[in-house]
Amino acid sequence: MRFTPANLSTGNNTATIDFLPYFPEEGDYELIVSGRDVIGNTAGAIEYHISFKVITKAMISNLLNYPNPFTTSTAFVFTITGSEVPQNMRIQILTITGKVVREITKDELGPLHVGRNMTEFKWDGTDAYGAKLANGVYLYRVLTNLNGRSLEKYKPENDSKTDKFFTKGYGKMVILR
Repeated sequence: MRFTPANLSTGNNTATIDFLPYFPEEGDYELIVSGRDVIGNTAGAIEYHISFKVITKAMISNLLNYPNPFTTSTAFVFTITGSEVPQNMRIQILTITGKVVREITKDELGPLHVGRNMTEFKWDGTDAYGAKLANGVYLYRVLTNLNGRSLEKYKPENDSKTDKFFTKGYGKMVILR
């Protein structure tokens, strides 16, 4: 843990704690946070509780675009497990006949992290040349690589419905302008 105290001389009345835990084993964990000052005054009457699951195996969940259908732009939502993000990741946008019309790279997606991700990148429905794609249904798939291997599919326990939006690793999106 790293504690950075508030600096009242500069007008900054915010202290921060950077908690960088190490979890060598998979499992369910709970973090409980409470605080008190030097003389023992509590920071609040209620402790903060958060439960989370540690998964050490590198996997990726179904990648969904949101909103879908979209008119101006759409972002991508997914979960990465393990201890590091894939070295390579790209999202291919295809016509219903299978022609790749746009490939979105990891660099374009913005910063990714282990856990739930909603990309900063918003795809505007244009092809590789910047031309607007026509209204209609398009397919997409995600390709990943970590240490020379594709990431397996991660299916969260509470995710019983997203599989119906995918067929053999391909999802559907709709552009309506």
